[in-house]
Amino acid sequence: MRYFKKVGTMILVSLLMVGCSSNDYSQSKDSQSSNQENTIRRVGSSQDTLATPDDFPQEYDYGSGKISQWNSSNINKRLPVPQNNETVLDTQPDTTRIQSLYLWEEGKMPSITDFTSDMTGYYDTYDFRPYVTSIPVRKGTDVKGAVVLLAGGAFRVRENYIDTLPTASHLRELGFQTFIVDYRLRPYSQEEGALDVARAVRFIRKNADIYNIAPDDIAVMGYSAGGIQAGEFFLNYDEDVNGRQLDSRYIPDELDSITAHASACGMIYSFYGRLSVASLDENELKKGNLPPTFYCYGTEDPFYDQFESQYDLIQEMGISTNRIVLQDWPHGFGGDGGWINDYAKWLGNIFSNL
Repeated sequence: MRYFKKVGTMILVSLLMVGCSSNDYSQSKDSQSSNQENTIRRVGSSQDTLATPDDFPQEYDYGSGKISQWNSSNINKRLPVPQNNETVLDTQPDTTRIQSLYLWEEGKMPSITDFTSDMTGYYDTYDFRPYVTSIPVRKGTDVKGAVVLLAGGAFRVRENYIDTLPTASHLRELGFQTFIVDYRLRPYSQEEGALDVARAVRFIRKNADIYNIAPDDIAVMGYSAGGIQAGEFFLNYDEDVNGRQLDSRYIPDELDSITAHASACGMIYSFYGRLSVASLDENELKKGNLPPTFYCYGTEDPFYDQFESQYDLIQEMGISTNRIVLQDWPHGFGGDGGWINDYAKWLGNIFSNL
């Protein structure tokens, strides 16, 4: 689902930065309905975009976080994998550092895809194991909740160094524990990836005391294909659903006794649906009992009309929503654009009202 408008991007971003701040906005005036009061349309800005923090290890260096400085190395770079086979079942969470843990015990991952060693040409190899990377709040910062982050990449790659890492570095300054999930990509299915997301949510809830959050103060946010993956989780694989729904061979473990409930969804240039196709089926969306949802996208995104249509439908269904629309911005801007402070404020309000 992700692709970039590379021609003119640097010029566009430079123009947007002149005289703009993340606080310059106007409320939508084209509707008489109170449902539109949560819409903000404005010129995007890189003024508040955070570069790699000085306390991040070198292997987590994502650069400036600005789309004007992205390159192929940002897009293809991979997060470090867990060391010593550490998993969410056998390892104590450590809130003093960035920590990576495998989501499934070796050989026990629920799956319906037969990914074998002779299948090449994919981003991951046949022995890939999904994992979660926790990035704790900076020491001394009051904790407000947790956010699970899912990078985009059309289910072909995971663009963590332009999507999730820059966002995580900003959210941790605002009081949110962040958890990046390296979920399964093709040839695995969207459904299998949703089980990875649910596993991460269960792990966070189990260790809510250690992460200093209330058990329900967990959100899931995705970018582009990562948002579609988040949507699959919310629609079909959250709450009490475990791996047996997809794989009858799966043997539930102690984490499966913990509900995979998340209280808010973030759709960053994304939507509930399938790759490149937003769901406008009200009955199907209602079945998901969807949580409050935050949308952010640009007017130059090729999926703009689909974002607008789904947002309107979600509003009509009575689901609590918020929307930031960035004028003239393309598909794919990660933590750039000046939307993260708005999201953090919205999410804080969601959590405070639980």
